[in-house]
Amino acid sequence: MNQTDVVVVGAGPVGVLNALGLARAGVSVTLLESEPAIVQSPRAVVYHWSVLEGIERLGILDEAVRAGFTKGDYTYLVLATGERINFTMDVLEGRVRHPHNLHLGQHRLAEIALEHLHRLGVTVRFGTRVTGLAQDDDGVTVSAETPDGPAELRAGWVIGADGARSAVRGLLGLDFEGTTWPERFVATNIRYDFEAHGYGRSTLQIDARDGAIIAKIDETGLWRCTYCEPLDLPEDKVLERIPAVFDRILPGTEEYELVQYSPYRMHQRAATRFRAGRVLLAGDAAHATNPAGGLGLTSGLFDTFVLYDALAAVVHGRAGDDVLDRYAEERRRVFLDIASPAAGENKRLIYHSADPARLAQDLDRLRRMAKDEQLLLERFRFSKRIETPALVRS
Repeated sequence: MNQTDVVVVGAGPVGVLNALGLARAGVSVTLLESEPAIVQSPRAVVYHWSVLEGIERLGILDEAVRAGFTKGDYTYLVLATGERINFTMDVLEGRVRHPHNLHLGQHRLAEIALEHLHRLGVTVRFGTRVTGLAQDDDGVTVSAETPDGPAELRAGWVIGADGARSAVRGLLGLDFEGTTWPERFVATNIRYDFEAHGYGRSTLQIDARDGAIIAKIDETGLWRCTYCEPLDLPEDKVLERIPAVFDRILPGTEEYELVQYSPYRMHQRAATRFRAGRVLLAGDAAHATNPAGGLGLTSGLFDTFVLYDALAAVVHGRAGDDVLDRYAEERRRVFLDIASPAAGENKRLIYHSADPARLAQDLDRLRRMAKDEQLLLERFRFSKRIETPALVRS
């Protein structure tokens, strides 16, 4: 039976970065992922300025910036009228260390961090599906199905970072409380020159039927366009419907290349607890939100930065395990009180209802914000509110 300080389940960015932070702190780690490789399907692509310092502390920010790009422009586009309300992050210049956002597919960040794990000698096992957790006073026995058959691993602690359908959370018997949106989200990666039509590299398109989140992914001309559709439309026909959607959404008549697409349901949910004994939850395994505003990935990264630091202190005897209770309680509170309500409001604005009075109020607020430095500063500082300061003194 294998022995390690921590088993991390899930090789998305939250799992890989937790493993990297622990390994850099001298903690022995094994990373497990049920898929045969890091998942490439369309996922989050925007990292708010507020998380970049944490990525920098892990030693991978420079590589991430080289693989993606930084930017500070936003556009709100009212599809029905063509009105564009533009914002810039210049207001953060001189006030924060990284006054810009980073655009990079989350699978690329995970791949960059994975290379560092390999250099550190961390054991990474793909194609390994966790099927059981048995806890005692000294640790956790993790049962798994592997390409070579059933296996068991022994660890002091387990981090479940295996997504919204978390096997770890299910094995703990924890409910995933909240609501599921009554639409289907469709994330697409396409090659299309939105910039030639004056789109910001982050454009939030407001429309009751064709609201969309449009963001440039990289410098090869790849963009993300995420829209909603009614649930009564058959999911297996999504690909057939995409051309009609793009006929309405895309600003010109040029040809586009559909590279990838992924339909999914989206939630506003949180596990009843983020800690159960020696098992901790982080990222989408702990909480899930809709993609409007990029607050899901932001929340997961802020989970990561505080969790690996606190757990390393516990493993090394520098802190009692009550610090992990504080992690679990505080990260759940921040998600429920701050991140999830804001993401819900962002979704309401972008995929707007047909209420003209409410839309007029929203647009008036955006117009005032674009012209008011203090309002704009408050807007861009919001993502910092999702952070939890370090729970252990270094």
